[in-house]
Amino acid sequence: MKVGIVGSGAVGQTLAAGFVKHGHEVALGTREPAKLNDWVAKNPGVKVKSPADATAFGEIVVLAVAGDAALEALKPAGAAAIAGKTVIDARNPIGGGPPVNGVLSFFTPQNESLMEQLQKAYPAARFVKAFNSVGAGQMVNPEFAGARPTMFICGNDGNAKTTVAQILDQFGWDAEDMGAVEAARAIEPLCKLWCIPGIGRNDWSPHAFKLLR
Repeated sequence: MKVGIVGSGAVGQTLAAGFVKHGHEVALGTREPAKLNDWVAKNPGVKVKSPADATAFGEIVVLAVAGDAALEALKPAGAAAIAGKTVIDARNPIGGGPPVNGVLSFFTPQNESLMEQLQKAYPAARFVKAFNSVGAGQMVNPEFAGARPTMFICGNDGNAKTTVAQILDQFGWDAEDMGAVEAARAIEPLCKLWCIPGIGRNDWSPHAFKLLR
C-alpha cells in the first residue's frame, strides 16, 4: 500500500521505516526536510514530501505529530484529501500541565478523546486509534519473551479497523478491537500508564500491554 505519514519525529520515522520493511511505499511529511537528510540517507526507501503531499500520496495516512498539533496538521491537505481514507491516529493529548507524581496531564476533558475531536473535525475520514500506547522503540516487531503484545484499537469503520489490524499483525502485534471512537477515551490514557515507570522512576526499559483471557 501507499502510506503517507504526517509528522517526522521519532514516531513518524519509526513507522515509516517499519512500513518500508514490510513492503509498503512510504511518503514522510515534514515542514523541514533538510533536518531529515542523514536519516533519509539510511532509509532510502522513504520519500520525503510536504505534509499536504504526503497526505495526498497515502492510501493510508498516519498521523504522527504532537497531540496538540494533530487537528492543525491535516488542514494543509484539507478534508477532501483524507475523505474515505483510513487514518491511523497514533497520538495522545499530552499537555495541560506538568506530570504529577509521574502521571502525565492531558488537555482533553475526561469524557472526550483527541480522536473524537479529530473524527468530528474530519467526519469523512476513517480514523483508527493505534500505536499510541507504546514507545516508538517497540512499535515495529517488538520482542517480549516470545509473546506478542496487544495493541488496543478503536474506530467507527469496521473495514478500516480490519486494515489496521492486518498492519499490526505485520508489525508483530495482536490487535484488540475495543469498539467505536468513544473507546479512545480509555485507550489514550494507556499512554499515561505506559509512561509512569519512565517519568516517575526513570525506567524506560521496553514494555507493552498484553490482554490475557
